[in-house]
Amino acid sequence: MRFGWVRPLALVAVLAVSACNRGDVAPGADLEANAEAAEFFLTSNARAEGVRTTASGLQYKVLTSGPSGAVSPDRNDLVRVDYEGALTDGTVFDSSFAKGIPFATHVDEVVPGWTEALQLMKAGDEWMLYLPPALGYGERGQGDIPPNAVLVFRVKLLDVAPVPGGGRGVGLATG
Repeated sequence: MRFGWVRPLALVAVLAVSACNRGDVAPGADLEANAEAAEFFLTSNARAEGVRTTASGLQYKVLTSGPSGAVSPDRNDLVRVDYEGALTDGTVFDSSFAKGIPFATHVDEVVPGWTEALQLMKAGDEWMLYLPPALGYGERGQGDIPPNAVLVFRVKLLDVAPVPGGGRGVGLATG
């Protein structure tokens, strides 16, 4: 694999992650009503065809599977993805597809729902992700994302750049 994309996109990733961590809370948000709406959506969505739910509550649906033998990232790896993030009402809040520039990041530098999902995916996979509030921005919200919002993402894992010495080791040397 060629990883020439890593260096030029590293700055984009740093800027995107820092922009996403402002900690803004939407003014006038009704935390309890949003939490109830999130629970209703996730309960209904769990019954939709093809939707799988993990132990943490992450829901996902496989749209396209990558080639067999493709690598899955661990939490230390750098990944390059195309994505679109929306609220359950369809309001898009961010999209690398629209920007025309894939997003590069370390797997452990995104919201917990993404960290979990990316480690389940293989390069070439395209999934729909449904993140419960606890796996997204929770009660604090983020910019235009209200507190306790379910986040809906279409994510295509384009490439994985394994970090040397990441979580793939066979064991520890105790010489």
